[in-house]
This record gives sequence, structure tokens and C-alpha cells, in this order.
Amino acid sequence: MTATLVIQSHRDPLPFGWLQSCIESVAAWAADSRFQYRFLGDEIFDLIEPELLAKAGAQTVIASDLARLASLQQALDEGYERVIWCDADFLVFRPDDFELPASDFAFGREIWVQADDRGNLRAYPKLHNAFMMFRRGNACLDFYADTAARLLRLKQGGVPPQFIGPKLLTALHNVACFPVMERAGMLSPPVMRDILAGGGMALELLRQKSSAALSGANLSSSLTGREGFTEVEMNTLIEKLLAAGV
Repeated sequence: MTATLVIQSHRDPLPFGWLQSCIESVAAWAADSRFQYRFLGDEIFDLIEPELLAKAGAQTVIASDLARLASLQQALDEGYERVIWCDADFLVFRPDDFELPASDFAFGREIWVQADDRGNLRAYPKLHNAFMMFRRGNACLDFYADTAARLLRLKQGGVPPQFIGPKLLTALHNVACFPVMERAGMLSPPVMRDILAGGGMALELLRQKSSAALSGANLSSSLTGREGFTEVEMNTLIEKLLAAGV
């Protein structure tokens, strides 16, 4: 069996055409790296306990956060030595530089750039789960999955979308200093607009606050429609990233 498996998932059909380019970039990187690749549809939610699926309710983001952890654990149980998760809107645009860390596990780096209440741009460093890596015998996956499930069971009332994703990961990281894949980033809408425009303050702030040049990034598909990005703009953004990076 190949030692490494890369997993992605999304419902079918894709809600945006540009997501296909992201998926293909991850699949191509996996093939070039001689990793096995697996794409899952809605069957990924079969891995979640019915009680937790009901608790997540209409928050498909919460259900997805749980399901990705279960799919990674299942793959390790199948015998893979290392498993990797990439969101369907994660683009690998510099595959030669997208090298995995030597640690037993790692999460992606989020430098979220947005305007504060006074209109000043600020960068908020976090972790994200749009990229995750776990090796067999790691000390984190079971702990993270158990903590996420326990917090969801205890939660009363509404559940914010990032409750067991970046919010929980960042809180844990602030205490435990998790290993980070610094080249696996995330682009906020102001940064994406700057890339489309050929430069700008948000993009410069991201570069200043990043400890390594990005080789891949999540393109925030949950926000692109609300923020008014068109299919043409997203395809142009992807072309620019593939040509020149961030």
C-alpha cells in the first residue's frame, strides 16, 4: 500500500465551476508526489454518529469538520502511514514547494486580513483545518476528534460555523503549540481582491505576516458568493496564483 493518502470531499454537483481547478491542483500534486488520492461525496457524512449529525443540524460546515477527521482516522485504520486532508477550495499553486513537514501532524496557517471597526487593515494569525496532515501513531487526531465531538455535545443553542474548526484549533494551538504547515495558507477576500488588482495593502500585510511564502491556499468559497466574486474573477485569480503565486 502507498504510504500516503490525500483526501478531498464535496457534494456533487460542485456549486462553483472554479472549484474544479482547485480539486485538480491537489490531485495533480498528489500524483506527482506518488501519493494515493481519494475524493468523497456525501458518503463522508456516513462516518459521523447520528447524534452528532443531528446536533450539527443545518450547519454543514460543522458536519464537514467532523467528517473529515473521521475519514482521516478511517484511512489510518486501513493501513496508510500518513493521511492528508485538503478542502475542495484549496489550491496548490506551487507544487514543487509544497513539501510536507517532518512532524507527526500539522495544520494549515491562516493569516486572515480584514478591516477592523475603524477601517484599518489588521492581520489575525490562526490555524485552519483546510489542510491537515497526520502520521500513524500521532498524538493529535484522536484528541482533536474527541474534543470536537465532546464540545459539540455540550453546546447549547446555535453553533458558529468555525466552532470546531479554526476557532478550536487556534485555541488549542495557543496552549499546545501545534506544528504548522506555514506554506498552506488561506486568502481572505481583501487579499484576493488585491491579487486580482495586481497588488494592494491587504496583500502586502499578508506577505509581511507570513513566515514562509505560500505554496497553496484555501480560497474561501464560503465567502466568495457573499462577497460578490464572479466565476470569471475566481478563474482569473486561480490563473494569477498558478502563474505567480502570492
